[in-house]
Amino acid sequence: MQLADTDLYVHPLQLGGNTFGWGADRDQSFAVLDAYAEAGGNFIDTADAYPAWVDGNSGGESETIIGEWMKSRGNRDEMVIATKVGKHPEHPGLDPANIRDCVDDSLRRLGTDHVDVYYAHCDDDEVDQVAVAETFDALVRSGKVSYLGASNFSLERLQNARKISTKFSLACYRVVQDRFNLVSRAAVDAQKQAYLRSEGMAELPFYSLASGFLTGKHTGGDATGSVRGQRVADYVDDQKALGALEVLHDVASAHNATMTATAIAWQLSHDFIPSTIASARVPEQLTELFAGVEMQLSDEEITALTHAWVEE
Repeated sequence: MQLADTDLYVHPLQLGGNTFGWGADRDQSFAVLDAYAEAGGNFIDTADAYPAWVDGNSGGESETIIGEWMKSRGNRDEMVIATKVGKHPEHPGLDPANIRDCVDDSLRRLGTDHVDVYYAHCDDDEVDQVAVAETFDALVRSGKVSYLGASNFSLERLQNARKISTKFSLACYRVVQDRFNLVSRAAVDAQKQAYLRSEGMAELPFYSLASGFLTGKHTGGDATGSVRGQRVADYVDDQKALGALEVLHDVASAHNATMTATAIAWQLSHDFIPSTIASARVPEQLTELFAGVEMQLSDEEITALTHAWVEE
């Protein structure tokens, strides 16, 4: 699939690197990456902050593992690599100097001279948007970054950023990342969807499976009290979410497919989503994810799933 109006062509399943260096160690991560590439995948998402939330980690471990894997396999030119700046605990925000330092750190860890997609990991209203735009533009002009993305931006701030880029003839955001799945759609409401379509921008959603809730396998939550487990528990306490899960189960059963695959297929049925992000701790988990890419839902099934959840 072509990524927005760029010259990048990406697989509809983007492999999330947030588990590398946390849920999966180096060898396990290599196994997942190998399986993903062997199945035809070429789009990997990470961030300089992954996984800084784990005791003993400082951030950047995911980038390092991906970089070591690409070096050992000699396949950098075959991969489309996306990473982000702005949420590293020691280097937060979008101050121009911070962006310049962080991109160099990411390039070093990834073992490459350029990043295919570089995101502002979050908005930063304490820094002038013109200064941010000029800094990102300079990275594109230098060749360190091919294309730009914005993650977790409100529609208003995204529109403002694009207007600035147009006014000053600067490189603009081409892709966005937001939380968007069957039971969480507020970040990409109808108005934002219309804007993305009008601007030819691509949405690459994260939390595609609602922290595992949409797999149907963890509705009891996680007794360890992890962040992921708490998120699942929050959905389990929501009757609307449980109702949507029932519809998802029925559609999946009609296809003799898993709920995981069906949730992925529903996401990819949206014309503004060329690829969706999902992670795996072991290669076996990729099977269901790739099945979602191949799965074709009828218009009636898409409508049923869409109407199964109404954001309040």
